[in-house]
Amino acid sequence: MKNQNIVFIAIAFALAFALAPVTQAAPSPGGIPTSTAAANQSATSANSTGPEGENLPVITIHSAGNILRGKTGSFVLDMKPALMLGGMYVNFKVSGTAVPGVDYRSLLSPVRIGQSGYGVISLTTLLDPRGSFNHQAYSVVVTLEPGAGYAVGKPSSALIWISTSCVLEACW
Repeated sequence: MKNQNIVFIAIAFALAFALAPVTQAAPSPGGIPTSTAAANQSATSANSTGPEGENLPVITIHSAGNILRGKTGSFVLDMKPALMLGGMYVNFKVSGTAVPGVDYRSLLSPVRIGQSGYGVISLTTLLDPRGSFNHQAYSVVVTLEPGAGYAVGKPSSALIWISTSCVLEACW
């Protein structure tokens, strides 16, 4: 039993040291903050969603390019720096001229960014229910939203155009 207690204490210390930068822990005399303003300020900066927030990973988004109907495209999220102990979920909203359920399968927020620092939002397009006479392109814009534990960087939104082959090749 004595060896198990030592192992438990060693794991607890290792976890405390690993989480200290994330929680912005700092030693203080007596273990109590000297003022409530200092405690409130550190809590506020830990929850900051701006790029100026301390030690928060910054998330940006890019599109992998325009796509044809019936194909799948991608929005790629990039987190700098990547988290060593796991991933993170990032909120986003969708806008544009394309209609979910008509032009593409609906996208669900949030999306997970993995340990590698990258995440993918797959955009699966649907065949054109409006008929082949309509060669209009439709846009899908994904915009990152602020959330706990990360900051939204620039670019914070990305665009994909959904079109028929004639629009991309200008066949009219």
